Formats: sequence, structure tokens, C-alpha cells
Amino acid sequence: MPAEIFNADCSQCNRLARFLAQVRKDYPDYHARPVAPFGVDKPRLLIVGLAPGMHGANATGRPFTGDYAGILLYETLFKFGFSNQPEATSRRDGLKLKQCRITNAVKCLPPENKPTTAEVNTCNAYLAQELAALGKGTVILALGGIAHKSVLKALGLKQGDYPFAHNSVYPLPNGNHLVCSYHCSRYNTQTKRLTTPMFHKVFKNIRKLIDTSP
Repeated sequence: MPAEIFNADCSQCNRLARFLAQVRKDYPDYHARPVAPFGVDKPRLLIVGLAPGMHGANATGRPFTGDYAGILLYETLFKFGFSNQPEATSRRDGLKLKQCRITNAVKCLPPENKPTTAEVNTCNAYLAQELAALGKGTVILALGGIAHKSVLKALGLKQGDYPFAHNSVYPLPNGNHLVCSYHCSRYNTQTKRLTTPMFHKVFKNIRKLIDTSP
């Protein structure tokens, strides 16, 4: 993975760096550092989340692993042929992704799971490099509004031309596709804003795009 896509020692955001330093003191067994993208080097599907969760990716060091939001995500990835198993519990659980990589708009845990606009913009440089390295025909899945906006910013596209809506599909000028979904967070799934059938419909579209692309 090219170095410019991820920097394990990044501390550009002072608030996040201070917060992670305190988290390492409070939870010495936690990863509590920038969380690297996870998956294959040349994905057909790139999933973009918001940021690591306190007791999920921030603890395990792998996106959506050990996090409630990862339950539905990894079950769905397995169902649609993007992984070798339906659960993600740790970096040593044997999970491997197929045709897929998972990244975050913000690579560090933010306080109260709420990054500032400045922090999102600072981390956007890494996302821009990651998106630039994708091959033609890749599907980008944005989980939630912030991830959606981050992808468009990283691609230099206007937000108004690609409004966020669940299960929307947008052809992009570079030959890729942007697909949007509500985030698979505990809040969204428990309130039924996002149901399992709704999420599966998103992946049916993704699978079709990938399988019919040259």
C-alpha cells in the first residue's frame, strides 16, 4: 500500500492526537492510533466509513472489527462473496476480504465519534490518494453522509451534483461508481432506519455493477 494513502504516525490533528494519547493511558491494550485501511491492494469495492469506534476499530486496529456496526457489515460482505467468513473480532481472526477494501474518512478515533470539519478535511488528503489509486470500474460505497461528502471532496466533485440518498448509484467521470448507504451503526439498525434487507439491496446493486463491469 503506497505510503501516502496512510501514515501510521500521523498526528496532524492536535485534538485527535491528544485524545488518542489519553485513550492509550486509559486502555493500554487498545490500538489507539490511526487505523489503516484493510483488504486487498486492488479492490473492486472500496467501502468508506466515518471513523474508528472507541471499542471497535480503535481497540482492534482494523476497520469495523469488534464494533457493533461491523456485525451487519461483515455478515453482508460474506453473504455477497466479499470475505471468507461472516464475523470480525480481531486482527488475528483469519478474516480475509475478497475484491474489497475498507477504509475510513477519518483514520483516528474522534471524541464522541464526532470529527470536526477541519479534521475531516485534513484526513481527506489520504482518502484522495487512495481513491486516485483505484482501477477503472471500482465501486465506492460511502456509509453515511460524512463519508459521502468526503469521497466527493477527495474526487473534486460538487456535492450538489451527487446528493446523498440511501441506495443511490452515481456513475463517476473516471469510470467508477459511487453508491450511498445509511451507516450500519447501532443507532441506525436499532431504530430501523437501516434494516438488513435494505443493506442487502445496496449490495445487490454493488454485486451487479462489479459482475457486469469489464
